[in-house]
Formats: sequence, C-alpha cells, structure tokens
Amino acid sequence: MGEHFTPNQLLGRTHTIGCVAVEITQKCNLDCTLCYLSEHSQAVRDIPIQEVFKRLANVLKHYGPGTSVQITGGDPTLRKRSELIDIVAYADKLGLHTALFTNGIAATRGLLIELAEAGLNDVAFHVDTTQERKGYDDEQSLNAIREEYIERAKGLGLMIIFNTTVHTDNFKELPMLVDFFVQHADAVSFASFQLQAETGRGEWGARTDVVDPLTVKAAIEKTISKVLPWEKVRIGHSDCHSYMPTLVADNQVYSVVDNAQLFAQFIEDFKHIQTTRQHGKAKIVRDYIQALLLRPHWIWRLAKATSAKLLEMRTSLINSRGRVHKLSFFVQNFMDASALQQDRIDACSFMVMTADGPVSMCKHNAERDEHILKPLSYTNHRGQVKQYQPLGERYREDNVIPIRLLADDKPIHEPNERSSNESSSKPVSDVNQELTHGVNNDLGARPSSVPLNQQTSANRVRKKPCSILIRSSLTALSVTLCGCLFHGF
Repeated sequence: MGEHFTPNQLLGRTHTIGCVAVEITQKCNLDCTLCYLSEHSQAVRDIPIQEVFKRLANVLKHYGPGTSVQITGGDPTLRKRSELIDIVAYADKLGLHTALFTNGIAATRGLLIELAEAGLNDVAFHVDTTQERKGYDDEQSLNAIREEYIERAKGLGLMIIFNTTVHTDNFKELPMLVDFFVQHADAVSFASFQLQAETGRGEWGARTDVVDPLTVKAAIEKTISKVLPWEKVRIGHSDCHSYMPTLVADNQVYSVVDNAQLFAQFIEDFKHIQTTRQHGKAKIVRDYIQALLLRPHWIWRLAKATSAKLLEMRTSLINSRGRVHKLSFFVQNFMDASALQQDRIDACSFMVMTADGPVSMCKHNAERDEHILKPLSYTNHRGQVKQYQPLGERYREDNVIPIRLLADDKPIHEPNERSSNESSSKPVSDVNQELTHGVNNDLGARPSSVPLNQQTSANRVRKKPCSILIRSSLTALSVTLCGCLFHGF
C-alpha cells in the first residue's frame, strides 16, 4: 500500500482486505441507470457452481479465514435457489464471512431464513432512485421498501446493510436518508453511500461537482449536527473510502474513535486477534479480554477513553434507558472507467475474485467483458472436465453488439450490419425459470415494474428487561473493546 499504510490503516493489521466480491450471476431483474454491468451481462450464462466454489477457495487462499465475501452479481437471488444456498454454505464451511448483496426483490423472508441457516452473516439491500422502481419517484417514497426489507431480515441474526448510490438528482435527499438510518439503527448496522461513477452500461454517465466525498460527508454531519472524525480510521486508499463507526443512543450519533494515535497503537498491539463476528460475540469478547490481561496497561487506557465517551453520551444513555446501537457510515468513491488511477488500484480494499485471481473492483468494472465473456474449463461433480461457454449459441448468432476479442481466444462473433434496435427484441436464452419475480428477457430493454414481495415478518426481537445500569455497563464494554466493532466491517 506504500504511503497509504499509515499507522491507523486497518488493512494489513486486523484485516487482510476490506472485502472480496464473488459474482455468481450476471443477470439482474432491474436495469439501473448507473449499472456497473456490461451490455452483455444479461445474456451471460451463470458460471458453473464448481467455478464458484473454486473462487471462494481462492479468496481463502489469498486473504485467509474470516475474509468478508460479497455474494453478488447481477443479483444473486436470480441464481437457482438450491445453488445459492449451497454457495453460502460452502463459503461458511471455508470460514469466510458472507454477505448477500441484492436489490431485495426476490430476497423473500423464506429465502433469508434458509440462507441464515446455511451460514449467511449479512444482507446488503441496494435501494435508490437509480433503479426507477415503478411508483417510487424519490428516495423518500423508497423508505417504504426499505422498511419492508428491514422487516424481512429482522430477527435472523443477520447484519442489515443498505447501499445507496448518491447521484446528482438524489443528493438533496441525503440528509433525509441519513436520518432514516439513524432512526432505524436498532436494525440497520451499516449505511454505505456509493458515489456516482461512469462505468458499465449505466446511462447517466459521470457525476457533477455537487457529488463528492467531502460534500457527502458534510451532508451526514449536517444531519446529525455534529462534526465526525473521518480520518481517524483508514481502510484502503484515502481517495476511495471513508469509514465512520458510530454509536446511536436516543437517535443521537457518537463517534467511536476520536484519538487516531490511540487507535493506531491498539490495532498494532492486537493485530494478532483474527476473531470475527462469524465466531460469535462471546468469543470476540473472550479473546479480547484474554489479550487485555496480557497487556494490563491497555485496561487503564481503554477505561479512560470509555469513561470519557460515557460522559459524552450520558444524557442520551439516560433517555434511551441504556439502549445503544452500532451504525457505521461508509462513503465509497468509485472511479470512472476512463479515469483509473494506478495507485488507487494498487491500494484497493474492494476486490473481485475472477477466474484469473483477484482484481480491483473499479478495474474489473472497466474491463468486465474481458472476464465474463471468457470461456472456462471446470471439473463437474462426477470428475469430468467440461467447457463453459458464457454465451448461448443463439446469442452468438444473433448478437449485434461487438465483443472485444480476448487475448489468445478465438473470435466469438463477427458483428453484422443490423441495427441495435433490432437486437433489443431478441430474447436472451438460458434465463433462470425458477424465479418468482419476472426477469426481463429482452436484451437491452428496461424491465417494466417488478412486483415487490409483500410478505413481511411479524417476528420481532424480544428484548429482555434490563436496568439502565446494566445496559450502560454493556455499552462501556462495547466502547472499551472498540476493536470488536471493526470486525463488523
């Protein structure tokens, strides 16, 4: 990471990498106006499950156990249901920390229950106005969908994440969104704001100057009426990511890390602890307590920092009767495909595992066809070596969109002279027939409205009565063992 390996840099200490995406399908049941997929993605066959297993094993090989893996696509819920569950179970067996990244349309309560039982750790819902969901014209109206998704995932032991693409048209609604996530901090643990980038098949292009990491962070601070210490914790390149772990009590937001020097010394002295949320809270607390007993000078230092934080939060703790929730804000500044910067690629904390190994997400999106259109050899469950062809025969015959030829590969298709308008009416083969929600089968055509699953869970997390003193003590422990919070990244 060169100059970016600062003393408060998490990567290389408590984490080997921020996260690794494993794309299990290229299909999606939406066509976002800022989509990072390519024009060919909807026609690409799902890679064999054996190849998915191989890529998950490569994540373990490159980055070690406990690595955060995004099971993504396209939308991963469009993969055959039994295979999606097997993929999550296999990742869990390898000791990886799994998150399902989905637009939520087909992520029913029943599916989430099965995935949680298979070992899923997190669910990340992408909801914003780039999806142009019928009947939802702004971010405010989309809160109804966000609330529905929260109900679907509640009580399953999953960390609930929301991804929001920040673009020129919805920037003014950012304060409302921040307030929504703060109000729902009892359920939502992570709010990721991903800045508009010109990449993939998205039609809106590059953002205007109004959308910038500084303006997004300023909007967050304005909403909570507090200046946040953004640079105290570093993850990857400073131009790519900003991470802000906070605690919420009585709808008031408080930063976790205020002293960069103290934090830097903490992660250096305790970097040997590789326990993650996948191992359970009890093990995390036990491992840190044992480590603190071996370094007793840290007990006093953390007790002092904890006391100061509790004093700062005292009014909110009283009003909330000791209830405190974790909410992390994350600002992702993706690069435009035509403006990649090598130093940012080198220090990337967000990788994609491909057939040829890990690739920076921004670089992968800029050259997606080179990866998803590449034929593969794989060994099936019978031990037979098979060939995977990304595109079906009909698509190879009828497609009129030029495909850039890959090095050492034979031409897949020679474009003909028909217009792109004619090609958009050609149906794509090999569409998953098991979907309960319609996937638009016409290449390049924007899907009509997709009905939302109206099933919501009536289940609620039953909270045992607890005194303010006990809850405040638990809060103190959470703040003291601040390293535990970063295992939730």
